[in-house]
This record gives sequence, structure tokens and C-alpha cells, in this order.
Amino acid sequence: MAKERTGHDEVNVIAPTRGLRLVDPLDLWRWRELFVALMVRDIAVRYKQTAIGVAWVVIQPLAMVAVFTFLLGKLGGVPTGDLPYPLFAFAAMVPWQVFSRALTAGSMSLANNRALITKVYFPRILMPAAAVFGGAIDFVITFVILILMMMWFGFVPGPEIVLTPLLLLLALLTSLGVALWLSALNVLYRDVQFVLPFLAQIWLFLTPVLYPASVIPEKWRLLYAMNPMVTVTESFRWAALGGATAPDPLMLAVSTGTVLIVLLSGMAYFRNVEREMADTI
Repeated sequence: MAKERTGHDEVNVIAPTRGLRLVDPLDLWRWRELFVALMVRDIAVRYKQTAIGVAWVVIQPLAMVAVFTFLLGKLGGVPTGDLPYPLFAFAAMVPWQVFSRALTAGSMSLANNRALITKVYFPRILMPAAAVFGGAIDFVITFVILILMMMWFGFVPGPEIVLTPLLLLLALLTSLGVALWLSALNVLYRDVQFVLPFLAQIWLFLTPVLYPASVIPEKWRLLYAMNPMVTVTESFRWAALGGATAPDPLMLAVSTGTVLIVLLSGMAYFRNVEREMADTI
């Protein structure tokens, strides 16, 4: 957006950017109130017409953990150390649930707000960002359930639990980076809405939520860590439940590097598609 002067009047001219550009932090800061409003709206609308409301945030992961406790915990004999399988699985399900919901909401945010995008100017990146970070409310709810489960099984959290907000941030940045790619692609190709459920399901089984990362051969673990949610879920489980083995710093570095690459490239691609977004969507 540029400013031009005509006589004594100042006119704001909105024009598409040129070349490869990332997000302007100062521009986003000017729109911070809209970002908060979009985030609050997304949270309010998400469960507005559901019969049991936010209870779905708890029911879905608990139901999945219950099923896999029987299939993997009892029949499959998945190694969990000294941890009961329900607690082992749910601890990793907390960040995974936030990531999965944020990924879906962020990826569909532009398509679900066509009318607003075609009528009003604002930085379009606020849409997927608000949808993603609005998922933090899900984290609060499921984290409380995790604490209650820990009390039930007699586990006392150690000082490492203070690291959980940083791991939540890493999960949200991962989902934001992917959502920027997919939301922009969804403007051009409607196939994304059909790919999303399949992608989330495959990604779950490629992440150590229902099994420990130790089952992966050591020679493949750095490659495995290129899935950032591997480090997020394993580290979150360690931070919440403790354990003798801390997360591998090298795997954490690989995952963090991958997040930065996906996030920055997602911003660049989103900005490129943003130029024609109002006309295409």
C-alpha cells in the first residue's frame, strides 16, 4: 500500500507487490486489532452450533487414546517404559491435537472467508495466522485433562514442564508454515480440501504419538526429525511426564530448521499468490 498526494489531499493506493517479498512486521502490527478480532471470532464460531461445544476437544483425543490403548497397549505391546499407555499416548496427543486442528483451520481459512477477502483490504496472512493461533485454546483444555490424568496415575510433573509453552509454539509455527502453503494452494486448486484429511491421517502415523520414537532405527532418526512434530511430541512427552532420556539436541535442531524453512518459504509463496487472491478465490 502506497501513499500519493493530490493537491492537499493524501490518498492511499493499494497495489500488488512485486518480486519476492516476505511479511512486513510493521504492517502486521498496524493490523493487530483485526488479528485479535479474527482469532476471537474463529474460536467463537468453531463450536457455536455444536450440541456439546468445546467438549469435542476432549472427546476426540480421549476416544482415540482409548482405542489404541487396546490395540497397541494391550495387543500390540508397544514399549512405553514405566508409563501407562493411556498417559503415554495422551501426553503426545495434546500437542498433536493442537497441530492437527490448527493445520486444518489455517488451510481452509481463505476459502471459508471469500466474501471478506474480495471486499475489504487487509494483509491476507492474518486469516491463516488467526485460525492457527486460535488453536491455543484447545491446548489449554487438553492440557488440563492431561494434568488430571497425571494425578490419577500418580505422576508429579518435574521442572521440565515449563518448556511446554515453547513446544506448543513450535507446533503452532509448524502448522502455520504448512497452512500458508496449503491455504494459498487452495485458492488456485480446490483439491486441497480433499487432500487435508488424508494428509493429517498419514502425518499422525509418521509421528511418535501412539508409539515411541525409539522404535525407529537410529540411522534414520535425523531424517525422521525432518518431521518437526516428531521432536514436538517426544519432547512434550518428556517435559510433561519426565524420563531419564532428554530429547536429542541434534534432532531438535533439525526439526527447528525444518520449521523455519517451511515457514519462510510458505510466507514467500503466500505473498506471491496474494497478488491475485481476490480475483481468483
